[in-house]
Parts: sequence; structure tokens; C-alpha cells
Amino acid sequence: NAEQIYLGGASCVLPKSRLAPWGTGFATVGPAQPPSMYVIELSLKLSPMPVAVQRKELNDAQALYNQVRQVLEGDGPRLLELTCEKEEDKRITLLCSEVVAVQLYEKSATGSGGKRPGFSFDS
Repeated sequence: NAEQIYLGGASCVLPKSRLAPWGTGFATVGPAQPPSMYVIELSLKLSPMPVAVQRKELNDAQALYNQVRQVLEGDGPRLLELTCEKEEDKRITLLCSEVVAVQLYEKSATGSGGKRPGFSFDS
């Protein structure tokens, strides 16, 4: 009365009495999913490379996105300063008139399976 399961690429045989009953709501055994990061990407005039900053929390990312949107609408300051969450001494200041677009997207920490930036007709 044993069942074979896979743990991180290794095969284990456990007695069925040790496994949670089917349909109890327990997830499969495996590594925990790393947290997502949110990327705010700014496109600048005459620059092929965007400026991007990351935020750990969705609310923080949305607040920054809304701040940049106000700049695009002309209701903001002349300069926009972006900071790094991890290293607060790390900063960049942009001339607001040079910002032409902003986008917010989720980036998975695993590097795969995350949402692609931009818009796509693929599902």
C-alpha cells in the first residue's frame, strides 16, 4: 500500500497512510512558488531601451504607474525621480517631457510562465 510521488526531480515512495486524502484541498508536494515582482516600464523619446523599476507589492506598483500617468497628462512635476526598493540610494531622475509611455506588468521570479509585457492576441 505505497504510492510513488516526485519531489523536486527525486522519486520517493510513501505509504498511502502518510498522504493527504484526495480532494482535501492540499496542493501537490513541491517547491513553493517564489513571489511575483511588478515592473513599471517607461519608454523615452529617441531611446530604444526603456527605463524599468520593480516593486514587490502590487499597490506600490500601481501607485507609481498612476504617478507616471499624471506626468504624461501634464499634471505633474517637471522632473520624475525613481528609486530602487532594494537600494534606496540608487536613483534616477527623468525629464518628464521625455516620457512617452508607461506600462505595468507582472514578472514571475522563476523567469518563465510570467505575463509578457505589452499586448498580444495570443492566449
